[in-house]
Amino acid sequence: MVQQQHDPFGDIIHSGPKMKRLINLACRVAASDAVVLITGESGTGKEMFARSIHEASPRYGKPMVCVNCAAVAESLLESELFGHEKGSFTGAYATHKGRFEQATGGTLFLDEIGDMSLAAQAKILRVIEERKVERIGGRNSIPVDIRIICATNQPLWENVQKGIFRSDLFYRLNEVHLAVPPLRERREDIPAMVDFFIEKYNQEYGKNVTGVSDAVQGFLSRHSWPGNVRELHHVIKAAMLMVERDMIWMENIPLDINREIAAKAASPDLAVADAPVELLSLEEVEKRHILSILRHTGWKKSRASSVLKISRPTLDRKIEKYSLDDYWEGRS
Repeated sequence: MVQQQHDPFGDIIHSGPKMKRLINLACRVAASDAVVLITGESGTGKEMFARSIHEASPRYGKPMVCVNCAAVAESLLESELFGHEKGSFTGAYATHKGRFEQATGGTLFLDEIGDMSLAAQAKILRVIEERKVERIGGRNSIPVDIRIICATNQPLWENVQKGIFRSDLFYRLNEVHLAVPPLRERREDIPAMVDFFIEKYNQEYGKNVTGVSDAVQGFLSRHSWPGNVRELHHVIKAAMLMVERDMIWMENIPLDINREIAAKAASPDLAVADAPVELLSLEEVEKRHILSILRHTGWKKSRASSVLKISRPTLDRKIEKYSLDDYWEGRS
């Protein structure tokens, strides 16, 4: 039986030419040991690209060690990256191998490298140049055989000009530059991503959702996606939790997103063609909104009436008017 080979870039869902070109470049780079700098806004999938490059490289099967440079306190960063010897400072009760040593033979991924201090940048540059580290309190240089991939959401060249990022480190990291575009600049990829996330949560939640309504598709294609792929993932996951039919409707979209839609629709500066909503009567809008709140509150009518800022008897009348009990699967 022939085993199907794993596609290292198979989890980067796309259909448009921008991402295809980027993936082709990443595939070519993966075979080398060139330092790769991945830039892009938060949520665009920079770490996924880094992992895919590692998996497509000859170093696959060796460690891939990830460090979020923005999450490590400055006082601990040197020990975290380069390690320390036992007794080198108060609290150093044992020898500790740093992330550079841990990644030997494999790949070291330095995420958010743009958040490093100038002092830390100088030390990183030295290790990249010499491929050796010195633990805190140590006397010997330790060779490290690693492939380095870095990522940042910072405009590094602007930071160089401002004097907050070293130009020599910038040029050293920029051997190969992969600029991952924000989701709003590759909207053609959204349908494929939506299908992927729906199938993922169909399997996870035991559902059989086949797609999204035209109104939802319109919203997904027009939303600015400040959180990029991560935000789209969150929206579809939340919708899949709420959906009770075989298709995702606007009522299943999270409330915070629905508020944004309402605000845009109410804006006199927004063209009608840009409004990602269906052309509905006022009664239909009220019906869907009440149904959404009832589902969100688990059909707790007292809580729903509080959220809607109407009395409980008024809510009961509207439930009867719109036959909303027909949508309640928990009714006896």
